[in-house]
Amino acid sequence: MDKQSIIKSFETHVSAGKAAFFKKYGMDFVMGQRDGAWIHDMDGNKRLFNCHSNGGVFNLGHRNQEIIDALRSALDDLDIGNHHFMSQERSALAQQITDTMPDDLNVCIFSVGGGEAVDLALKLACGHTGRSKIISATGGFHGHTGLALTVGDAQYRDAFGIDATNKLQVPFNDAEALAHALDSDVAAVILETIPATLGMVMPEDGYLEKVRALCDTNGTLLIMDEIQSGLGRTGKLWAFEHAGITPDMVVIGKGLSGGIYPIAATIIREPLDTIFQNDPFIHISTYGGSELGCRVAHKVIQISGDTIFLDRVQEAGQKVREGLEVILEKYPKFFTGIRQSGLMIGLELRDEYGGPALTKAAYDQDLLLIYANNDTSVSQFLPPLTITDEEIDLVMDKLDKAMNAARKLRTALIAKEKSNGILKRFSGKKA
Repeated sequence: MDKQSIIKSFETHVSAGKAAFFKKYGMDFVMGQRDGAWIHDMDGNKRLFNCHSNGGVFNLGHRNQEIIDALRSALDDLDIGNHHFMSQERSALAQQITDTMPDDLNVCIFSVGGGEAVDLALKLACGHTGRSKIISATGGFHGHTGLALTVGDAQYRDAFGIDATNKLQVPFNDAEALAHALDSDVAAVILETIPATLGMVMPEDGYLEKVRALCDTNGTLLIMDEIQSGLGRTGKLWAFEHAGITPDMVVIGKGLSGGIYPIAATIIREPLDTIFQNDPFIHISTYGGSELGCRVAHKVIQISGDTIFLDRVQEAGQKVREGLEVILEKYPKFFTGIRQSGLMIGLELRDEYGGPALTKAAYDQDLLLIYANNDTSVSQFLPPLTITDEEIDLVMDKLDKAMNAARKLRTALIAKEKSNGILKRFSGKKA
């Protein structure tokens, strides 16, 4: 099937909206070969350096050979497995993950994806506490599934008529607002350690510690969503380690798959397991914790938790920072700031048109950069954690050129917005 036929088929049978979006931006890219940090167009005429990593899915690059070897080996004697039975693979992976967690975060429940893992955390919080309210951060994002959808912004659920009764939002980094919102019926506070969709907002010094203390005072559970920030992205295996806190539950996913086999998990304090002891079949995920996926995730944890690997993430983050600061000095009226922890980086731009403009300009320079959907003035910069110094130099050179082009493209986007409503239509944001 030729490229144009595939694009037409995608438009007809998968998503006409996505096809229209990419056509509008002149991005007729269809994924073909991929390896390391690169994704190639199927016709071989273009390749993109992945500076987004699909939110952390490709932390270890595309088709990491160690991950592929782990899956191939698993295929010699394993399949999905059966969620009803005890499993050596699930047990081994659960122990490996919980060994990386503090205190009594000793129980690991597997899911297929992050949204499902968040759903479990939320219903467990309500079931355990007997309370009904959940508090999340305005502009945060926790998935497109049922309960996960209710703790995100309204733009993701209103079109579907989803009821978010008893779900409250407060600004991230505002401990005072959280204190006012907490009451005796709040089961849990759920936060991304670093809210990616909000634009990589970094937790202010002491904020997460205050959240932990407020939850303790109110008898409220604290759920940390590490689906994007975890697995070494910030230079520590788990981003909440920077604050020195212990959550009641931790949700992980995306990168746990190694970009090869979908798997996610909810890690909970041991006392929260009571509800499952009373009825061990009250929550079941048919494909969650697939034994094939467990083998893959085992290798991911092994690689990502290595101290040499984590030190290298910090080193790479510093080199990227130095390169970004040079670019920042060249285009201060367009590129206005850097939000960073390790290789989890947000590029602050002039206004809400900056992110879309840079996405297109970066694409033209063979870089895959995605703007933060809940703050389009920020571009998400999430290169593979395996990025080399030579690749950093290459990316900085291309990003420099993209920034220069994006300044001019921004003006054109504003003109198009006035006539076509591009930004509003595709980001859910008002201009």
